[in-house]
Amino acid sequence: MPVGVTWGIPWREGELTREEPISLRDSKGIEVPVQSWATAYWPDRSVKWTAHAAVVGTGCDTEGSSSYTIAKGETTESAHKITVEETDTSFVIDTGIIKCEVARQGSTLIQSIIRSGIELCSHGELVCIKELISSEAAGVRVVREEKFHSIISKTVVEQDGPIRAVVKLDGKHRSTSGDLEWLPFTIRLYFYAGQETIRIVHTLLYDGDPNEDYIKGVGIAFSVPMRGPLYNRHVRFAGDSGYFSESPKTLHTRRTQGKYRELFEKQTKGENVYFHPEEDAYFIGLLHDSATWDDFKLVQDSAEHYRISKRTKEECCWLKAVDGRHSGGLGFIGSEGGGIVAGLRNFWQKCPAGLELTHTSRDQASFTVWFWSPDAPAMDLRHYDTETHVESSYEGAEELRATPYGIGNTSELMLWCVSKTPGTELLEKMTAELQSPSLLVCEPAYLHEVRAFGIWSLPDRSSPSKAYLEDQLDGVAAFYQREVQQRGWYGFWDYGDFMHSYDPVRHVWNYDLGGCAWQNTELVPNMWLWVLFLRSGREDLFRLAEAMTRHTSEVDVYHFGEYAGLGSRHNVVHWGCGCKEARIGMAGLHRYYYYLTADERIGDIMDEVKDSDYTTVHLDPMRAYFPKDEHPTHIRVGPDWAAFSSNWMTRWERYEDTAYRDKILTGIDSIKAARYGLISGPTYGYDPNTARLTPMGDDNWGRHLMICMGAPQVWFELADLLKDPMWEQMMAEFGVYYNMSQEQKDTITFGEVSTNRFAHPVLSIAMAAFGAYYKQDRSTAEHAWSILLDNSYTRVQLQEEAVQVVHVGPLEEIDWINTNEAAQWSLNTIISLALIAEHLPEIPRT
Repeated sequence: MPVGVTWGIPWREGELTREEPISLRDSKGIEVPVQSWATAYWPDRSVKWTAHAAVVGTGCDTEGSSSYTIAKGETTESAHKITVEETDTSFVIDTGIIKCEVARQGSTLIQSIIRSGIELCSHGELVCIKELISSEAAGVRVVREEKFHSIISKTVVEQDGPIRAVVKLDGKHRSTSGDLEWLPFTIRLYFYAGQETIRIVHTLLYDGDPNEDYIKGVGIAFSVPMRGPLYNRHVRFAGDSGYFSESPKTLHTRRTQGKYRELFEKQTKGENVYFHPEEDAYFIGLLHDSATWDDFKLVQDSAEHYRISKRTKEECCWLKAVDGRHSGGLGFIGSEGGGIVAGLRNFWQKCPAGLELTHTSRDQASFTVWFWSPDAPAMDLRHYDTETHVESSYEGAEELRATPYGIGNTSELMLWCVSKTPGTELLEKMTAELQSPSLLVCEPAYLHEVRAFGIWSLPDRSSPSKAYLEDQLDGVAAFYQREVQQRGWYGFWDYGDFMHSYDPVRHVWNYDLGGCAWQNTELVPNMWLWVLFLRSGREDLFRLAEAMTRHTSEVDVYHFGEYAGLGSRHNVVHWGCGCKEARIGMAGLHRYYYYLTADERIGDIMDEVKDSDYTTVHLDPMRAYFPKDEHPTHIRVGPDWAAFSSNWMTRWERYEDTAYRDKILTGIDSIKAARYGLISGPTYGYDPNTARLTPMGDDNWGRHLMICMGAPQVWFELADLLKDPMWEQMMAEFGVYYNMSQEQKDTITFGEVSTNRFAHPVLSIAMAAFGAYYKQDRSTAEHAWSILLDNSYTRVQLQEEAVQVVHVGPLEEIDWINTNEAAQWSLNTIISLALIAEHLPEIPRT
């Protein structure tokens, strides 16, 4: 089954100019048509990252190839080419197989989809149900529902072929009974040459009041023309492993025997059946008498349960057909001439989701994919309390700023526009492609060779000690993969995140303890998971990192409003903590996914945060410790300025926007002017208009937060761009200084910087390893290894450490686990193996 794919490739500085064409060949040396474009540039104006789109066969197909080679040279022409025609009211995209008309305004997003002259789909629009609650008298609760549909404000063609076309639509949901508008949305439609598919990426943004505005349901609906007799119309739903296969008029009656049993089996396989009006008159009469099933739905109401139901009429009951655990999230409705297959990715993981087919016996059926099923309770986005619990529960600020206003959620769908009812084998391929889309990725050795994303090491088992550390790194990742499953870290607003720390008494993660619940990018687990993928190429790790990126870039970050560009620190509710900081949503967390996949939505998000430093004027990150003074705001070199610099670096390399490069250079010059470089501070007065950091003393805050929130990863890659020896020297001096004794430090800073400002040594090891490598300092290298090797994540085999306990049910636990240290130990070990592996001592086995 050929599929359209888009992927990214890094290049060495100076290796590829922007004028040079690129070609693609499969493992047999056959040229494959490819569309290429640059996504980032080096300072010398050569290309740093490219993105590519092609239609390839999947690895399991005989016509597919498991490997491809990119090289300089002209690409071959495709047998099919995407064309985009613009009219006054729409854009018409022709893939050579299907022709899709996308609206420029109005409520309908997709006006029609035609294949071989037959309309398969029309009137695709977003749908939303708002729940309104009021009480008319004591003890009487009145619930009213208000329906909304999409209203387009802007449609843009972002790419127009020849292999790939992308159309972006922005708008809001408008009440069907009035002019009320809310819930902004962004939708992108992806088309590939010669393909019958449309990929849909849908982003919902929340702009309501959580105390009043409850979303009962939100989804996307399509009209599907129905042709021919009812018994030649077909419905499919993906179950756990097989498919629910029925018809509005099933051939099953109490008289279905002989040839009619054979016809019934053909019908269930999706084949059209035919009757002789005279010879089959009696059976035709039975069919007229039998029930007509007009509506079907599949509701995944939890991560462990779905139900498929059907009914004859709206005034009649829903009849349970089957229950299951994990639906594949795929459905089909069609008739003579074809129909559409639609699927929602991560269907059960982002429950409650649903697929609903209505009016299947009429001329126009409706197929609704519910991102949030109206069969579930309405969304409740209120905070868990009306006050904060800073001391008892590690919440970060006294102010209660627990608002979802400005957060988002992105869902991914696939449409297949098929000319006939697909068989089970094809449905299985579609479901597999839906839930784990095909992607081309570079070999880890190549990514490492070109220093993609800075400093990290490839797996190396050449010595017992190195092999042991590789086993430990794999073990930490395996532990969290298992925790996602056994703890049920699923749900529309939760899927992709990990929890922060553990409660051994109740045998649960701290789901209800203020700042100890959801991780929300604290100590950059995103970067940990992405680096694990880069060095291994493992698909399971890619999917883990991808899910975290989708979640944290949307749910944990404010896309508009008072806190635009900032995110919420870890909390019981993702948007609950009063600490709104730039580090949570910094581009450095998400650019891995962007450059590896060229995902436009992540590109939007990285653009949104480019000026997050201005938001800190209204919400000073250090407001609890530094009173208002002559400075517009106060920031720390890390994590605040480090987050800004990741945003600016990304902006600079993507758009060659030198204004953002200059903000970085101004900040570095300010740090250079401090008495002890990076060692000074780390809090500075800051003015976003000038980007200047003004020193406020050499020892005014702790240093561990400087370098555990992604600063080393950002700064190492920034050094490759700047080529500034003094910047690298300052990083090295900081790394060597961090774990010195006070006596040693006093020889450098004359007793002006206290040792107790340098807490949690394990968090410093990336910088320490860099310092040891840069200065060829054996003592610092050996001390760095001693800190890593004395850590529990080195000493303990997590799979052997886990013990069986009983909570609500049986599970395995490690009672001292915490995600902060798991992420940082893993990242710092990987970096140390890259920089100071020659100083790794023999690790005694326990």
